[in-house]
Amino acid sequence: MKEWQGVSEFVAVAELGSFSAAARQLGMSVAQVSRNVRELEQRLQVLLLQRTTRQVHLTEPGTLYLQQCRPLLHGLAQANQQLLDLQGQPSGLIKLTAPVFYGETVIAPLLHDFLKKYPRLQLELDLTNAQLDLVKGGFDCAIRLGQLSDSGLQARKLGSRRAYLVASPAYLAEQGVPVQLSDLSQHRCLVGSVEYWRFEQQGQKLQIRPTPYIKCNSGVALTDAVLKGLGVTQLPDYYLLPHLQQGTLVELLPELQPKDDGIWALYPLNQHLPQKVRLLLDYLQQQLA
Repeated sequence: MKEWQGVSEFVAVAELGSFSAAARQLGMSVAQVSRNVRELEQRLQVLLLQRTTRQVHLTEPGTLYLQQCRPLLHGLAQANQQLLDLQGQPSGLIKLTAPVFYGETVIAPLLHDFLKKYPRLQLELDLTNAQLDLVKGGFDCAIRLGQLSDSGLQARKLGSRRAYLVASPAYLAEQGVPVQLSDLSQHRCLVGSVEYWRFEQQGQKLQIRPTPYIKCNSGVALTDAVLKGLGVTQLPDYYLLPHLQQGTLVELLPELQPKDDGIWALYPLNQHLPQKVRLLLDYLQQQLA
């Protein structure tokens, strides 16, 4: 099968844009990846990649070759995975990404419990609030929260989250309790990365854009600020539920609470979902329902 040697390395370099990134993904040394691609070019007697000191670019023949090789490698991976699935006990690596706080507090503990059930699996979890490219990054799936954009990915709903408008008892004792949306203009608003607060009244969706007293892209920081009586904020339930249950925060305008958002697993379209990933998504859906 000499014709296959270097093909996986070439596709990885072409998709990731560097030899070092391809080496990390393939678990090889940079020198070995470079050598295998060079030998592939020598066998084909054509230059596939234009190398500079900082970047790697596809040549015109390289672009054509990539278009043909990518589905072949995908089909080979599917065939291998289907054979592994027949063996019953799932094994191998699951690579996924999730938002930082939700990943740390909810997803990671569930993944650890899942690994205890299936000890032949390995996990690579990338916690980031950035929207990573699943194909380029080699991810099996991504956990995303809230309303989805049209990303061209397959989506599976795992659960729901609820947004609460809250303040501390001390803040409300000092500043008063808002009884309608217009009252919020008279309050100190603690605003996150989403500039609009959402509400719903008799089936009609409403939005307001509060003037920030504090603006911060960290839900953890905003939770600390609202607990210390600095203002009013709207955050998802996983930041607030313990504090609402303990009475250290108070829900405001509950009659205007918006409908729940989704918690989603995203994965590439038209991709055979390996048994190990299907089992994981079934488990997460059961736990997050």
